[in-house]
Amino acid sequence: MARPRIVIVGAGFAGFHAARRLARVSRGAADVVLVNPTDYFLYLPLLPEVSGGVLDPRRVTVPLADTLPGVQVILGEVDGIDVDGRTLSYVDPEGRSSRLSYHRLVLAAGSVNKLLPIPGVADHAHGFRGIPEAVYLRERLIQQIELADATDDPAEREARCTFVVVGAGYTGTEVAAQGQLFTDEIVRHHPRLDGIRPRWLLLDTADRVLPGLADRMSRVAERVLRERGIEVCLGTSVAEAAADGVHLSDGRFVPSRTLVWCVGVRPDPLVEATGLPTTRGRVTVDEYLTVPGHPEILACGDAAAVPDPARPGEITPMTAQHAVRQGRLAADNIAASYGVGRRRPYRHRDLGFVVDLGGWQATANPLHVPLSGLPARVVARGYHLLSLPANRARTAADWLFAAVGSRPSVQLGLVPDAAVPLDTAAPELVRR
Repeated sequence: MARPRIVIVGAGFAGFHAARRLARVSRGAADVVLVNPTDYFLYLPLLPEVSGGVLDPRRVTVPLADTLPGVQVILGEVDGIDVDGRTLSYVDPEGRSSRLSYHRLVLAAGSVNKLLPIPGVADHAHGFRGIPEAVYLRERLIQQIELADATDDPAEREARCTFVVVGAGYTGTEVAAQGQLFTDEIVRHHPRLDGIRPRWLLLDTADRVLPGLADRMSRVAERVLRERGIEVCLGTSVAEAAADGVHLSDGRFVPSRTLVWCVGVRPDPLVEATGLPTTRGRVTVDEYLTVPGHPEILACGDAAAVPDPARPGEITPMTAQHAVRQGRLAADNIAASYGVGRRRPYRHRDLGFVVDLGGWQATANPLHVPLSGLPARVVARGYHLLSLPANRARTAADWLFAAVGSRPSVQLGLVPDAAVPLDTAAPELVRR
């Protein structure tokens, strides 16, 4: 008798932990297959430190083959699912199309950059969801400082030393905090820019930074950013983006050559292509993560509208904590469907959040204990080291070198501008 095939789509937080748990509980009784565009799991919370020159990109990428023994990894982008025929289609890195059958399916396709119908944004802004975008931003910061050094035009110099981040949520706040420290350091190596300090703007339509987190964390983060000279523009967004700058909703025009888009995420376009019922753009599931009418399909993470037991009538937010727990629960409930263990509904306890602001600054509320400054920084780094499935020693070494030395500031030209479009269904891939 052939072993059942369990296919997982996506190796983000939900998909990675679902595959890891399934490989353990199945003990070879099922074929666990993971389909993902890349051969690594990306530890997204540390991505701002890649763009800020603190971490090597390889530190935040966890090899799937090394960390998922017993799981078959297939490189490819899933572009269609036949729910009646229990098959899916995917395109491999060489453009070849293939089909794969499944007995159970876990949809963990994740999310992509959220787009808004603002003129010029799709052409001139870049998102922040994958390694290519983080590497591109790092090199962009270095490039603009070097081009500012090369020009004698004061207006051009000012524009190239001005950086605009849209979205003061978790990602945008950390990108601005890390980027500001990085550009300040780069400028110190350019004597012609003596007396010039890079200008950073952080925009959001909300009335505070980190609008989804606790008020105290928001106040601490805003105070730290403002003390560093970052212009926090609340109740403000982009009205139009152009090659030479950004028109803001308050009527100002900010000359700039760098616009970073961190306004949020939307479910992967694959969700809509499945034809499955959706809630707010995410696959509708019950409290057991099962798609109604399709007991063989489970969905979790950013792709799934999981009922939030702590907020009746609402769905869980798109956070790594929820994705990890849902991925593990999806694996357990699949195992239960084969008679191993019991089926359980989704439950969670908020463990708190950490926001790393670079330097010695951070804000955190582990188990709802408010922390800031160095204690929060220690908690943040400890949390990330514990959560990283691999590369812990090397990550800690990079942190140590960054603390006692300078951040490397060379351009390698690995990711050109056209390779990281804002409107992409796969921000983890370099587009050619």
